[in-house]
Amino acid sequence: MPNGVMMQYFHWYNRPEDELWQTLQKEAAVLASCGFTALWLPPAYKGMSGQSDVGYGVYDLYDLGEFAQRGAVRTRYGNREQYLAALSALKHQGIHRYADVVLNHRMGGDSLESARATPYHQHDRIHPAGPLRDVRTYTHFHFPGRGGKHSRFEWHYRHFDAVDYDDLSREEGKVFLFEGKSFDDFVALEKGNFAYLMGADIDFQNPEVRQEILDWGKWYLDTTGVEGFRLDAIKHIAAWFFPEWLDALEKHCGRDLFVVGEYWVPDIATLHWYLNSMGGRMSVFDVPLHFNFHYASRAGGSYDMRYILHNSLMKERPTQAVTFVDNHDSQPLQALESVVEPWFKPLAYALILLRAEGYPCVFYPDYYGAEYEDRGRDGQNHKIVMPAHKYLLDVFLQARRLYAYGEQLDYFDHFNTVGWTRLGDKEHPRALAVLLSDGPGGSKWMEVRRPRGRFRDLTGHCPEVVEANEWGWAEFRCPGGSVSVWLQE
Repeated sequence: MPNGVMMQYFHWYNRPEDELWQTLQKEAAVLASCGFTALWLPPAYKGMSGQSDVGYGVYDLYDLGEFAQRGAVRTRYGNREQYLAALSALKHQGIHRYADVVLNHRMGGDSLESARATPYHQHDRIHPAGPLRDVRTYTHFHFPGRGGKHSRFEWHYRHFDAVDYDDLSREEGKVFLFEGKSFDDFVALEKGNFAYLMGADIDFQNPEVRQEILDWGKWYLDTTGVEGFRLDAIKHIAAWFFPEWLDALEKHCGRDLFVVGEYWVPDIATLHWYLNSMGGRMSVFDVPLHFNFHYASRAGGSYDMRYILHNSLMKERPTQAVTFVDNHDSQPLQALESVVEPWFKPLAYALILLRAEGYPCVFYPDYYGAEYEDRGRDGQNHKIVMPAHKYLLDVFLQARRLYAYGEQLDYFDHFNTVGWTRLGDKEHPRALAVLLSDGPGGSKWMEVRRPRGRFRDLTGHCPEVVEANEWGWAEFRCPGGSVSVWLQE
């Protein structure tokens, strides 16, 4: 879709009383009119904490808020009927639907099982921390509330590689690798091997597991009709699994699926390796670009903006880069907290929404705002206010949808003040110029190829009209620590 843009339509602190599925059904038409062409929706299935689970503590992938399990019928976001109604409303508005898929682990097993396992320290998955021993683990998932509907598959310890809980010893800080198993290969090498993340870690080398996950994927596509997936925690899952799984799903549904993976590492070389191993089957989130934004926002004007796109997928692999500013993991008080400060977010969003490269994703609280309280790493409670940037984001979305086309000329040639122009095409003949500064207000001469063309700042930050000279160059301005979007009249 030309100039497509998605929204991550949730954050970590959405509450059950927000009734997200019902709200989404009502807001579908508004989201389409604002320029959103796709939504990444939160995990729709039952987590171990029932209706309070954000969705990443996966209990039952088949329970979309249909069965009385884990203390509730509904999920955090609503019930099955509300979810499907929201998906239908989005489809009616022409908005693509991407489902969040968590395949790495299961949590909240129904029954204990006895097994043998070798302990490892959490920080070292190479050297055993003790001999093989007896353990008791919650690895039998038989889903009593579902009673075999949709799938009769039951999970046992043989379907998992490892767990982090032994009911016999109650020992903390250990990972228990089951007898005869090995940590999956072709995963991130942090801790020696980062296949194990949490809960009961799924064994993708087990053919029964691969078949069940394929069967579930087919059921999910048939049930929901989604156009793609956001894959969670892919650096913990054997890289060879996804090509065969995605090929089988696309063959089943008879259409291409858009797939973006979360491989949370700021190292560009690692992301190149992973994308190469996928053979063009998916995109990944541009984590290096996010960290560039994070560091620039903390630098208070001392970041060299000439290099804001340096070592990013947006620059090096633009057709497979999903660009973002923040997400549910990086937001304040979360596990991967790496906040982009509020003052810098308009600059960052201009960079991902108004340039030619990448597939941009807007974060829900950056659009709507959010307030919440939680415990921080210091052990204290903190109240967080994430301000809404809806006014400027709507300006950027309008500019992206209607004007950001054609050849792009870059002017990343000043420590603080950088910009670019978009020269339009036959269907979109008006030129666009973007200028931003993380320091003092500034100006820059940029080419628009519109001799004597007149330009106004869509943001309203600069009230004057700028006129290009006879050679099609104009001196554009922006305020300090801000951005201006100049459109040809």
